[in-house]
Amino acid sequence: MRLDAKSLFFESSTLSNRPMASNQILIVDDEPDIRSLVQEILVDEGYQVEIADGAAAARAALRTRRPDLVLLDVWMPDTDGISLLREWSQDGRPPMPVVMMSGHGTIETAVEATRLGAYDFIEKPISLAKLLLTVERALEAHRLVQENEGLRRRLPETPEPIGSSKAMVELRAQIERAAQTDACVLLEGEPGSGKQVLARFLHERSNRRDRPFVVVSGGALIKPDAARDLFGFEEGGELHYGLIEQAQGGTLFLDEVAVLGGELQSRLAAALAARQFTRVGGQDLVPLQARIVSGTSKDLTREVSEGRFAEALLYQLRILPMRVTPLRERPEDIPELLRHFAESFADRDQLPYRRFNVAAQNRMRQYSWPGNVRELSNMVQRLLIMGQGDEIELAEVEAALGPLRADRARSENSLEIDLGLPLREAREQFEREYLVHQLRLAGGSVGRLAKAVGLERTHLYRKLRALGVELKDGD
Repeated sequence: MRLDAKSLFFESSTLSNRPMASNQILIVDDEPDIRSLVQEILVDEGYQVEIADGAAAARAALRTRRPDLVLLDVWMPDTDGISLLREWSQDGRPPMPVVMMSGHGTIETAVEATRLGAYDFIEKPISLAKLLLTVERALEAHRLVQENEGLRRRLPETPEPIGSSKAMVELRAQIERAAQTDACVLLEGEPGSGKQVLARFLHERSNRRDRPFVVVSGGALIKPDAARDLFGFEEGGELHYGLIEQAQGGTLFLDEVAVLGGELQSRLAAALAARQFTRVGGQDLVPLQARIVSGTSKDLTREVSEGRFAEALLYQLRILPMRVTPLRERPEDIPELLRHFAESFADRDQLPYRRFNVAAQNRMRQYSWPGNVRELSNMVQRLLIMGQGDEIELAEVEAALGPLRADRARSENSLEIDLGLPLREAREQFEREYLVHQLRLAGGSVGRLAKAVGLERTHLYRKLRALGVELKDGD
């Protein structure tokens, strides 16, 4: 049945003015008049719109770019919309919200579409108001899902970098200026200094604030198939989007970038230089539309000089370098941080609020905080849970600092491991850091390394390759 384009919409009430959007919408419908009319309406609303006349064109469009939303017709001559939705929902749900459209749908069709992960099912002729409202709600629901999946931070939500010290005032000003551009930012600072909070602050101040903010630890990418996670892959006719495309239009924060393997470094440098990449196993060029913000606790210039980090990638990531001052260099910010964390934990965890007296604050200003803001946050939480009374006094702080100093002494020669990782990834991170450290002590000799760690040389070579540890020629 062919629907006349003029009958697609019936008269609707006047819509309220909506803010202009930049979301990408794909319309898949075999009726050219309907495609054109829906495209015209959505473009007028500020959306970027691409059209496809059937399943083959829709597949090609998704290989080039993942849309933020698909409007998918049910009845099409080559492959029907339900079959196409089933094809996209191999992992339980499609990688973007899908709204089904049909001029003669049935309850069974609507139920099957919902089971396969469709956000909604609308009938033709379509109300203009209903179409725009459904599109708006589908995009907002998807944004909230992405945000919830990213809420794995250990610290309470911090709206912006806290502190009135000169260092923090200057850093906030730098971030505000950088937010007006799309240039790569490199945050250089010690572990626990708040690089992720700063990256999110940058994202929220940019024109990408309504798009995804995706966080990935470099430690999660030190495995043989890490390129598949970062760039996505095509396999057996299936398309899997990587982290870069998940952050499409938004920001990808790549923390502890120094641990990336050599092959991944080269591939990322090439993608940043060309502003496009190919998925693993694919051939289509995909535009790189995410802003890359990276963080490191290591001196990348030294890493380059010692052959562990690609110079080309450093130049790409360090367009706007920013130093994150360690907490011990800005003790005047500690009282403000103490108030913030005490209020945040009291509100989030339903703990009794306790204030730090002057003597306790002064003592904490004198402490060196090797774990930086993360260590301070953990200590505040512990004091709220274990202490009693409205006020935290000096003796209580001294008692809490004792174990911290002991822990610091025990960990001076230990490795930094992200304890939030799954066991397999944490083990891989430890093995890589351990073997890289031992390789340095062995002067780069795999033979001496094998003796030092007690592994057979052939097995050690396989282990080093699997962990992405590159060896210089002759090693």
